[in-house]
Amino acid sequence: MKIRKAVFPAAGFGTRFLPATKAIPKEMLPLIDKPLIQYSVEEAKKSGLEEVIIITGMGKTAIEDHFDVSFELEMLLKERNKTDMLKMIEELSNFIHFSYTRQKKPMGLGHAIHCAKNLVGMEPFAVFLSDDVIDSRIPVMKQMVDVFHRYPYTILAVQRVPKKEVHHYGIIEARKIAPRVYEVLDMVEKPHPSNAPSNLAIIGRYILMPEIFKALEETKPGRGGEIQLTDGLKVLSRKQPIYAYEFEGERFDAGDKLGFIKANVSFALKRPDINKSFKKFLKEISH
Repeated sequence: MKIRKAVFPAAGFGTRFLPATKAIPKEMLPLIDKPLIQYSVEEAKKSGLEEVIIITGMGKTAIEDHFDVSFELEMLLKERNKTDMLKMIEELSNFIHFSYTRQKKPMGLGHAIHCAKNLVGMEPFAVFLSDDVIDSRIPVMKQMVDVFHRYPYTILAVQRVPKKEVHHYGIIEARKIAPRVYEVLDMVEKPHPSNAPSNLAIIGRYILMPEIFKALEETKPGRGGEIQLTDGLKVLSRKQPIYAYEFEGERFDAGDKLGFIKANVSFALKRPDINKSFKKFLKEISH
């Protein structure tokens, strides 16, 4: 089975970044000079995926515009002979095939993913949460696709977190079956550190089997009337195995203000066009 499609839930309000996200989708906040969601879309492309499905909501048209053709901008760049910028813009609009569907009301991550059912069909698919920006030599989804070829069922990306921080994450109870690969025995959403079965936290990359849609339909709404993906995965686990993969790479929680700043600093230090000046600036302000 080949993983061809990637689902990007992008219908949330981004309240942690208000007032910036009052008019700009959180996914469009710039990390250096590219919006957050573009990093994940590039990861999908580099991982061999062929189609991106973005779940949008009210006020999210900027995402569609970003990945669409912009004739006026392209003509302007041609007239001004800005060939490098023109190439970058043209590559973006021809990057990969995009489809869009609406989540009319924010009712949880599980509900958002279920909105993609008709576009995904009955095949395994990837899910990217663009808040999680991961800097890795091999794209994380490519790592997961390789694991999927050995264990062709649902794969969750996981990362070890400090025990005191487990209450921020979905945590797995697991049995190690291969290097970095685990069989998931249970999942606990945001446990107290004293009750956490491990410190392996679920991070925003998934490969899901199409049976997840039926499982989500059987999942009862939780707090705030939302349907959570973790609850849907627990329903699915009664019928087929679920695995977890401890990926290689540095992850930044760009949905958090401090994590977003850390991501910008880290990526800026690796950019050959600005890293020298930026290092000089950091030294100046550190004194």
